[in-house]
Amino acid sequence: MTRSLSAENYAALQERRLVARDFIWLIAKDRSDGSPVEDGAWSGVGTIAAAVIDPKTGGSQTRTFYGAGGLISVSDIPLVQGITVQTITVRLSQLNARVNDFVRTYELKQAEIQIFRGLFDPDTRQLVAPAVPRFSGFVDSAPILTPAEGGEAAVSITCTSNTQELTRSNSDTCSDASQRLRSATDNFFQDVAVVGDWQFFWGKTSGVAPTSNGTKAG
Repeated sequence: MTRSLSAENYAALQERRLVARDFIWLIAKDRSDGSPVEDGAWSGVGTIAAAVIDPKTGGSQTRTFYGAGGLISVSDIPLVQGITVQTITVRLSQLNARVNDFVRTYELKQAEIQIFRGLFDPDTRQLVAPAVPRFSGFVDSAPILTPAEGGEAAVSITCTSNTQELTRSNSDTCSDASQRLRSATDNFFQDVAVVGDWQFFWGKTSGVAPTSNGTKAG
């Protein structure tokens, strides 16, 4: 993912006066009807309405994120080039009632996940500019484990970046039925299932003509 820095963030960074916070946005599925269910958490305290840059549209949106220890950590997200598939881990606290209800109630498998980094002015405690996207992808696994006594009650969400979609092969086939789904009058593949059995005869002898090495040519 290409990252750019706004003029506001750049100016504040030059003054060395910013405080960084992480935001995550999950779009899970309702188990009963498959409808999307959204929720956000951030690494600060309390509830905040924060502006973020939507990685799909590039526009600014205001979303609500919940804090109070729900988001424990986000693993390193390196900048890469090409179609490298990134895998990261997000840790959420099971002790947070909102997080616990969300991960147990809704289906997180293949849920969309977006991660943002916001920079705050420590004097005003406001975002200098909309939080920028650092990662966009899907949840691969989100096991809910019961820790041993004295252990950390956390949900580790393993995520892969959107670039994994570029590595998938097309499941469509070269068939007459598939081609006619694109255009009912397109008969380009109408003989594709039988053309391999066609034989063309040359000269006076019918049947499959022998080749120079004694084998038969189709």
